[in-house]
Amino acid sequence: MDRPDHNLGFLLHDTARLLRKRFEQKARAIGLTRAQWQVMATLARNEGLHQGALADILEIEPITLVRILDRLQAAGLIERRLHATDRRLRLLHLTDAAHPILAQIQEIGRQTREEAFAGIPAEERERLLHILLATRANLTAPAPEEAGEEARHG
Repeated sequence: MDRPDHNLGFLLHDTARLLRKRFEQKARAIGLTRAQWQVMATLARNEGLHQGALADILEIEPITLVRILDRLQAAGLIERRLHATDRRLRLLHLTDAAHPILAQIQEIGRQTREEAFAGIPAEERERLLHILLATRANLTAPAPEEAGEEARHG
């Protein structure tokens, strides 16, 4: 019988939960909620997105994202710019004031990862990251039954 604490899904979920918890403990002084710093960090990697695309990436409801964006805009950390050709769309950009906060968030992330990897040799860290990247790639590719369906109907 498999031990629950040795189940891949459980371990990944529990480790991610503990990483988030440790990060949040360290990030309290910044004064942002987890949702706010997740939006900022995602936007930093995808600046210029419209709200719908950002909601899809974050896997949250658009109305939930709008509330978070309203707070970040009120705090002067993001701005919504008009799209050049589609007046319905607002493109999201970080303000200059957001960059020092992002640097703090990144440093807290680095510290948290260092704590998580304490005592684990660099080669094993790299191997773990390589395995997780390959696993993610496997799971983002179409499932074998979906690929078969596409081939039959494609």
